[in-house]
Amino acid sequence: MEFIVALNGKVNYPLTLDPGVWIFDDRKEDLNTLFDRKNNKESEQEKYLKDVSAHWDRELQEGAVPPSEKQKPKTTLKETLLTSSFAISLSYFIYNAQPHPDAEKVTFKSGDGNVEITLKEAQEGYLAFSENGKPLKTDGPVHFYFGDGSNKENPIKHITAITIQ
Repeated sequence: MEFIVALNGKVNYPLTLDPGVWIFDDRKEDLNTLFDRKNNKESEQEKYLKDVSAHWDRELQEGAVPPSEKQKPKTTLKETLLTSSFAISLSYFIYNAQPHPDAEKVTFKSGDGNVEITLKEAQEGYLAFSENGKPLKTDGPVHFYFGDGSNKENPIKHITAITIQ
């Protein structure tokens, strides 16, 4: 089984994607929390204000806690990479391929049959490439998840090519 994915069709630059190297990509996201965060529409500023407010309240009630008492055991990057499931936005690759202005559809060539979606849906979606720290060898090399998580339980699997039409 090939572990590369071709992105071609109505694009200026056809790409060959290698999901095996995405584990080192800073743009990857944790698949287990990805859709929970997407559903939470709280703005970054609101989140920051709530965190600062909670910190201030804790300081007033408990006083300043010495740094040695606050430290918790941290998981290392290596442990995280070896145990987590990851996905990366398909929009990065579509942007780099530069679709033609008349491109409207995207077809995923899959071992389960071809699946066609709109270009917009593809740009909002994610390609999963790792499950519990392991590559998707049995039903991969990548899975496609819609950006809203609507197919979270049943992603498009066995994808070997992505064609923009």
